[in-house]
Amino acid sequence: MKQALQIDFVSDIACPWCAIGLSSLQQALKNLDDSVDATIAVHPFELNPDMGPGGETIVDYLGKKYDRTPEQIAETQEAIRERGASVGFTFGPRTRIYNTFDAHRLLHWAGLEGKQLPLKLALLRAYHGEGKDTSDHDMLIQAAQSVGLDADQARNVLASGAYADEVRAEEQHAQAMGIQSVPAIVFNQKYLVSGGQPVETFENAIKQILAEG
Repeated sequence: MKQALQIDFVSDIACPWCAIGLSSLQQALKNLDDSVDATIAVHPFELNPDMGPGGETIVDYLGKKYDRTPEQIAETQEAIRERGASVGFTFGPRTRIYNTFDAHRLLHWAGLEGKQLPLKLALLRAYHGEGKDTSDHDMLIQAAQSVGLDADQARNVLASGAYADEVRAEEQHAQAMGIQSVPAIVFNQKYLVSGGQPVETFENAIKQILAEG
């Protein structure tokens, strides 16, 4: 008999390790499919809440935030590409970082429509795989439509500012829980795994949680 497992995945679309972590987690769940019945809910976290229109180049942003040279940034991106490839996620030509608040609002609405995880995956691929602008409403609507959501409803959500309060409240809840970096993965509301961990790490964590359950 399969055991139920609630997974709360706190992340930002702009975060490459979140894409890696979600891919690793999904592979771990696939490997444990005979023993676990998992539900994944995604929750917002903004790495760049003050990012303005048009975004900023990755080199400029990481250079200022972490005091990295362009060469160091290139090395890190190559390591990220390799880690992504190991779990089936393809990183493409990302050159800029964008604001993600409207994308998080759309994801909140998608959760009400039962399409949150598919939209999250579509947005991760659009940004990290194709370098698309996560603040661009046309792109967000297209992503929503690609997973079966209504384009007109998506447009209305984005234009109206809907779910802004809900997103802010979720972000504050994550901060109150002590989450300061992402991805942060909470199992059954009490076990925390942080970072874009390998598949084996997630498998072992899930096995231990199920054994204790």
